[in-house]
Amino acid sequence: MAGTLTPPAPAGVQAACPDVHLNLNVRGLGLSATLEINERSAALIAAGRKISRLGLGQSPFPVPEIMQRRLAQNTHQKDYLPVQGLPALRQAICGYLKRTQDLDFDPEDILIGPGTKELMFLVQMAYYGDLVIPTPSWVSYAPQARILGRRVSWLPTEPETGLGVTADALNAVCAEDPTRPRLLILNSPGNPTGTAYSVENLEDIARVAGARRLLLLSDEIYGGVQFDGKHRSAARYYRGGTIISDGISKWAGAGGWRLGFFAFPKSLAWLRKAMAVAASETYTSVSAPIQHAAIAAFEGGPEMELYLKRSRAVLEALAAFVSQRLTEVGAVVNPIKGGFYAFPNFNPLAPRLAARGVTTSQELCSRLLDEAGVATLPGSVFGRPDGELSLRLAFVDFNGAAALDALAAGEDLDAEFLKRHCGRVIEGIEAMAGWIEG
Repeated sequence: MAGTLTPPAPAGVQAACPDVHLNLNVRGLGLSATLEINERSAALIAAGRKISRLGLGQSPFPVPEIMQRRLAQNTHQKDYLPVQGLPALRQAICGYLKRTQDLDFDPEDILIGPGTKELMFLVQMAYYGDLVIPTPSWVSYAPQARILGRRVSWLPTEPETGLGVTADALNAVCAEDPTRPRLLILNSPGNPTGTAYSVENLEDIARVAGARRLLLLSDEIYGGVQFDGKHRSAARYYRGGTIISDGISKWAGAGGWRLGFFAFPKSLAWLRKAMAVAASETYTSVSAPIQHAAIAAFEGGPEMELYLKRSRAVLEALAAFVSQRLTEVGAVVNPIKGGFYAFPNFNPLAPRLAARGVTTSQELCSRLLDEAGVATLPGSVFGRPDGELSLRLAFVDFNGAAALDALAAGEDLDAEFLKRHCGRVIEGIEAMAGWIEG
């Protein structure tokens, strides 16, 4: 595999651990940007600073009670489970995909992992091809490829198309070397943009993917929090070449439970088997109690549906506020269709910001944190040029349990609701807007 030389470790490490070497593909990588900003924010808060934590994209909502009850009932589960996952859970996931996407899968087509992040790493390890991702895209796609020595092809995007993949851009990248194997990651609704692809978008992308014989990984981790409740999987339109990636971290508030899944078409059974082999030699299997409890999420039912309906409503209202307020101060904000992110671009204000010494996205985010107390992530860590004054913010710094309880009690979801129950987000956006205007 290319790029797996092992140069000597830095002197300090070499002295303490003389046999340790660093893989060339890992050396120089820092901590994941989302985790780094979370730790930096926590340190500032511990030092007495008031910080609006709009950096880490963690669901603000509690794990649904039905899942918590199921976990409590299964704390005695202690045995190693099959590498592919608990059969009953895989069956529940098949039911979930049939119910939500009208797609037929068998339990043997499902692979359970400790979050989709690990599964995404394993698929790149098992499938030797270029990684194709849009700019911007989630911060860990490209670093995973770099660790494995894979080449990354960045797809250009435009605000006019919601910063999403277009068939023309995809076709142009593939035309550079039509015979190269490629893995395209399509994230909808998207992180960091909130973009959700229309049926027409997906059909166009599927047509190019089929013609170019691409492997498509459809990252649908935010599908359950698409605001209109009408998420559509790319697998509907490119069935034989699409792997569905989903889990319970975003739409079920269970990021720390670390459970995700891949659903493979029959034509990619060879890839599923290869990943299962790698899983057997790495994580073995996902926590048994968590797998038993996760069945409740995928079985659905009235309790889960009400939880999702209320969660979407709160997030949609916050997205509307964020978009309106930042647009008022001059940012360009693409339409947010799901999830809990905004990706504003402040390039229209470049002359004014340059006069204040801000010419890169890194500088913009650093100044916002130091001077406005607002933690965000620069667009550059999502694949955008550093000179583009874009950033990602996650509107999740609020008590999601209290917000859901307020809706259950009959409160109207209006501006006053957001101030009462999502005040830290409102304050953070106002602080950002005030700093930009200032």
